[in-house]
Amino acid sequence: MLELHALLILFFAGVAGGIMNVMAGGGSTITLPALILLGLDAGVANGTNRVAILIQNISATLTFSSQKKTRIRKSVSYALWTIPGAISGAFMATRIEDALFEKILAGLLIVVVLTMLVPRENGASDKVARKSVWTGPALLLIGFYGGFVQIGVGFLFMAVFFHLLHLDLLTTTVHKVTVILLYTGLTLFVFAILGKVDWGFGLTLAAGNATGAFIAAKVAIRRGEKVIRGVMVVAVLIMALRILGLV
Repeated sequence: MLELHALLILFFAGVAGGIMNVMAGGGSTITLPALILLGLDAGVANGTNRVAILIQNISATLTFSSQKKTRIRKSVSYALWTIPGAISGAFMATRIEDALFEKILAGLLIVVVLTMLVPRENGASDKVARKSVWTGPALLLIGFYGGFVQIGVGFLFMAVFFHLLHLDLLTTTVHKVTVILLYTGLTLFVFAILGKVDWGFGLTLAAGNATGAFIAAKVAIRRGEKVIRGVMVVAVLIMALRILGLV
């Protein structure tokens, strides 16, 4: 049974991670170190984190749905592209992560957030997605990355929905949490059958993540694109600095 201090660490790490993940991304840079700090090896921490990710996105999706913000059929069509990659990535997740790739990812994330600050051309739709031949392949690759390591995957989904499909940040956020919910259920199953999930740690963390996700979804609905953009900028810079070992 987890001690009180461990419960508190996991819960509040989950709250912070849930807020970051729903509003922008990078919450796993808080939750994964917390799991490892409390004694899990990296492989089990990676799998256990998926319990919280799943519950967090259920919470956020239900909150958006209660306010009639979800577009389930469209989100499912995007999720179908991610599933083959996500399952493949999950099976490969026990392999050692490439430190060089993490540095490349940090640079990519900074580029992504900077480009999101550039105004789009006039006439871009904020609700109805444009078509792009790159959307499917991009979602497949992001699905693989999400299945493999998850950290920062929210930023990558936001880049696709924002830049390729020209959706506003609230609609982008709604699609992101729904897509991640749908593929995470499958990747969690893979980690579970491979014995890479500690359910006690995972459910405790999930309680915090769900709380943070509920708060973030409510704020996103009420405050809209401006607050999402602000949180995203802060979150991506923190994540990039953590990957580079500067904080």
